[in-house]
Amino acid sequence: MRRPTVRACAASVAALAALLVPAPAAQADGTAAAAATVIEKVPYAMDTSNQAAWWSPAATYKGRGQYTYFAFNEPGATAATHRPAIARRDPDGVWSRLPLLDADGQQAEFADDNGHNQPSVARDGSGRLHVFTSMHANPWRYYRTDAPGGAVTDHAAEMPDQGVAITYPVVTTAPNGDLYLAARVGAGSDQRPGRLYRWDNAASTWSTVATFAGALNRSVYPDDVAVDAQGRVHVLFEWAKAPATGFRHQLSYLVYDPATGAFADSTGAAVTTPVTPATSDVIQDLTEGEEWSIDNAYTGPAVQSAKLALDGSAPKIAYRYRSADSNGNFRVYYAYPSGSSWIRQSVYSGVQTTAAIGITWDAAAGGSRVYYVTASGTDRVFAATRPASTWTPESAAPGITADRLAVRQDSDGKDVLYLPDTAHTTLYYGLR
Repeated sequence: MRRPTVRACAASVAALAALLVPAPAAQADGTAAAAATVIEKVPYAMDTSNQAAWWSPAATYKGRGQYTYFAFNEPGATAATHRPAIARRDPDGVWSRLPLLDADGQQAEFADDNGHNQPSVARDGSGRLHVFTSMHANPWRYYRTDAPGGAVTDHAAEMPDQGVAITYPVVTTAPNGDLYLAARVGAGSDQRPGRLYRWDNAASTWSTVATFAGALNRSVYPDDVAVDAQGRVHVLFEWAKAPATGFRHQLSYLVYDPATGAFADSTGAAVTTPVTPATSDVIQDLTEGEEWSIDNAYTGPAVQSAKLALDGSAPKIAYRYRSADSNGNFRVYYAYPSGSSWIRQSVYSGVQTTAAIGITWDAAAGGSRVYYVTASGTDRVFAATRPASTWTPESAAPGITADRLAVRQDSDGKDVLYLPDTAHTTLYYGLR
């Protein structure tokens, strides 16, 4: 299949970005617009199914400049299907498109399933791209390039746990070029555990590290995975009543050390895996009125989406939580470990937020940036920082009505924003 590309000079891209970003102005809610944000429209059609909260659809690489990779759903042959692809942005601002190809050379196509059938992408130390896509209790749907710049082809048969139902794959690159993947495995009605996998970049093989969490009558919902400079793997996940629900509880954390093969909590204390809700390092515990329920009309307290960033080896967590006094709204919170407990702070408690959250760490800028999306408003994507004693938001994408997001910090310390606007079937790239 011929791979179409878009060739445009960097000056044209800069001009487009300037047109897309309005001049800074005060917002209706009193927050300030972010003058430093650059926004570009990704030049490929996006399917309305390209929306999730758990995913890791963006990756970056520093070569002779910064490369960005956005995995996304393109429209399928019908309104109920999509075709996954990668949009690559070169350092000069030129975009190119890499479709995911099945064994017959045709672009892969899957049924839409909002919140489940979306892609995650990572680049390994040899320059190969890895994409996990469109799995809601399905066998592996895994695609990879065999060399930098090559076609993205089906490699599902190389994964461990063949024939096992997989959901919510989140993936990241370690400093040594290996990859780590966390996913929910199984489709049992009594439990659905979480499992960690490793791509050995030197050997070009995947293996199972461990089942990191699992318990009777509980399902695990992976949120994020990150690797620090020492190679330790940080995992963030939620618990729900089995078999599945849109509302989860007891946001939890684990760290894995490949050097020892051991898991630990945020204090460094060793833990036995798989952890259960009773043995997890819980960041957000149950609050008044919170119940374990599989009713998707449940209106009580619950967690729904979380992400982590690292300050060295210390985790910083952003998450959405609906409490009994929040009038049904999911508020935005920030947490970090201190001694034997987690310190939690309220970041945003205004109008309803969507199932999207992001966080990066920038010590020079005063610490964490927490990204969230409001369900209404002219500006909907915000970044909050805490330069003093309170969290202060600013518009992170002025004039862009994105309703989901993902954030990846590049090696220059800049935040790359992945911004789907599903109402207008448009994907935006942001840099700030």
